[in-house]
Amino acid sequence: MSPRLIWFFNTLVRVCVAEDDGKDGLSVLEHRAPFGDSPPLHIHHTEDEIFRILEGEFRFQMGDTIQRFEPGAVCLAPKGIAHTYRIESSTGGRWETVTAHGDFERFIRAVGREAEGNELPPPAALPSPEALEKIGAIARTFGIDLVGGPLD
Repeated sequence: MSPRLIWFFNTLVRVCVAEDDGKDGLSVLEHRAPFGDSPPLHIHHTEDEIFRILEGEFRFQMGDTIQRFEPGAVCLAPKGIAHTYRIESSTGGRWETVTAHGDFERFIRAVGREAEGNELPPPAALPSPEALEKIGAIARTFGIDLVGGPLD
């Protein structure tokens, strides 16, 4: 059985519903990350991504628009639109993502590793340009393009 707790860079991901649990490829993932966490600006080409904020304050960039979201908010990152976020609360953030075809979940599994516990992973340095290039190549196999840096 595939792991249900995954360390994905500085994030702990709990797989609530795996893409192969049902027949439609739905994934429901719960993420927890520290203050300042921000992935590179990226585009999903095969699936929309729904975010539901559970804890913390987030700043999201969707295309050219930047908005703040607090617990209870739900936002959609439509496929084909560049997006990223940054956790602004000092206590970190917790959120769920829902996707429909399993590509995002498979990407997390491909570059992540099984978590050693229900805690955040040890802090990791920013990937080197070579490592980021390799991550980008892996992402492309799952319909995801890295198109910019994280939010400052």
